[in-house]
Amino acid sequence: MQSRYERRPADLPLSGRRVELTVLTRRFWCDAVLCGRHILCEQFVDNVLARYGRRTQRLETIVHHLGLALGGRPAAAFTDRLMVPVSNDTLLRVVRRRTVDQHGDPNVIGIDDFAFRRGQTCGTIVCDLELRRPVTLLPDRKLPMHRNILQCDDTHVTALIATLKSE
Repeated sequence: MQSRYERRPADLPLSGRRVELTVLTRRFWCDAVLCGRHILCEQFVDNVLARYGRRTQRLETIVHHLGLALGGRPAAAFTDRLMVPVSNDTLLRVVRRRTVDQHGDPNVIGIDDFAFRRGQTCGTIVCDLELRRPVTLLPDRKLPMHRNILQCDDTHVTALIATLKSE
C-alpha cells in the first residue's frame, strides 16, 4: 500500500438528518513492469460511487430527476427543503451530462450568422432546432451554400450536413 486518503461524498438524508459519509480510499503501487500507471487507487462499483464522484449514485439520480422536472432555481429551492444542498447550476450540469446524446440526423435545421470576433470575422452556424444544439460551424457567410441547403429535400440534407462537418 502506498498511501490512503479520505473522500466525503454526499448522500441522501436519513430521518431528516444530513448524512456524512467518510470513505477511506487506499492507493497501491503497481508491480507490473510494463504498466503505464505506477499508482492505482481503490474504486467502487459504479452504482454506488462513481469515479471522482462527489455524490452517491442514489443522490445523483434524485438530482437528475429534480433537474429534469423542475429546472434550475425551483429545483435548487426544493433540494434545500429536502436537505440536499445543490445549486441551480449543478442541477443543470447534471442534466446536461446525463442526457443521452442523439447522433441521429437532424430533421429541422436553422442557419444563422455569428461573429468569431466582433466586427472582424463572421461565420455561419447550422443548428438542430429539435435538440437545440449546433451541428456545424462554417467559416464564412457564402450565400450559395445556404441556397444549396435550403433547396435540398430531406434525403439530401443528411449528406450535405455530413459534407459540411467534414470540411
